[in-house]
Amino acid sequence: MVRRRLTIPESRWPETQDFVELATSWRSDAIKVLWNYVWQGWDSYCTKVLSKVDLSEADDQLERMITQDLELDIRRAMSGYEPFMIQHERFEEQERQPSPARPKQPDLTFVWFEHRSSKYPLEAKILKSDSISDVRAYVEEITENFLKFRYAPFSSEGGMLGYLLEGEPTVAFNSISTAVSCNLSDHPDFSERAHKISDHDRTIPEGKAYTAKFRCHHLLLQLTKQSSVKKTTTKRRRSRDT
Repeated sequence: MVRRRLTIPESRWPETQDFVELATSWRSDAIKVLWNYVWQGWDSYCTKVLSKVDLSEADDQLERMITQDLELDIRRAMSGYEPFMIQHERFEEQERQPSPARPKQPDLTFVWFEHRSSKYPLEAKILKSDSISDVRAYVEEITENFLKFRYAPFSSEGGMLGYLLEGEPTVAFNSISTAVSCNLSDHPDFSERAHKISDHDRTIPEGKAYTAKFRCHHLLLQLTKQSSVKKTTTKRRRSRDT
């Protein structure tokens, strides 16, 4: 068996605290503040970018392009005095395979400055529709990464961002709940948003000091309702076809 060498974060912070515990010691409503930044960033991105593009044409690399830009808008929403920062595609080194294999990379991660192994990851997925078949990739991120410690080994929370192309959030939430076999509850601080939470128990591998309890936040972000889709283009094509 190939012995796995240490990374710099593993050597510098061999004993890692739960991100949520660190955050709530900073301020009691820290997680609410964190998610408020995400929603403010999304609102800003919709206003500045999505409202000015036609997603029926600008649909290449959709998930990657939205997520890397969303990081900038979330950063702008933050005050700069928080003890954490958001980063695009930061590695999760704990459950990696020996080198030269690449560690897993959640799409967005809040990183604690003074304890950089403590991370609060967010994963983004395009949902083509609200059906059970189209939420499959979203669900696999929860069951195969979050619940198996490939993401958030040292955080009792994390989140999923579902970029919904077609359909309704309420139907998509039902599809996710059915596929994961869990209950999705309204988030009390974001009751007017498409923001729900689910609670899970994780089985800790032997010899690991991971966090067993896990709360997953689910945000469904509707793309076509925010973008400037040129419906007249479709009408012209139909008239030409006839």
